[in-house]
Amino acid sequence: QVQLVESGGGLVQACGSLRLSCVASVTIFSINAMAWYRQAPGKQRELVARITSGRSTNYADSVKGRFTISRDNAKNTVYLQMNSLKPEDTAVYYCNTNIFAVPYWGQGTQVTVSS
Repeated sequence: QVQLVESGGGLVQACGSLRLSCVASVTIFSINAMAWYRQAPGKQRELVARITSGRSTNYADSVKGRFTISRDNAKNTVYLQMNSLKPEDTAVYYCNTNIFAVPYWGQGTQVTVSS
C-alpha cells in the first residue's frame, strides 16, 4: 500500500514562509517523479511543482521564483519551500506520485495566507 503523508501547513501572514513535507511509504521513491498540487475552494486542483528522479523541476507560473521543490531520497521525502506567500496561495496542498500509471495522493494539508 502506497501512503503519502503531508505536513507543514498552517496559517501565515502574507509575505511569510512555510515548508511542506511529504513522506512516502514506498521504497521506489527514488525513481519516481513527485509533485505538489493545490486546490482552492471552488477551483480545480492544479499542479504547483514537480521534481523528477533526476531532480529536474518545473513550476506553475504563479509560483515561479517563490516556491522551491526538493527531495531527499534517503528519507523518502519531498519538500515544498514556499516564500513570499500571497493570499491567493490559500488552498489545500496535496502530494502526488504515479506508480505504474496509477496516481497516489496524500490527505492534503491546509495552507491559509492572511492579508
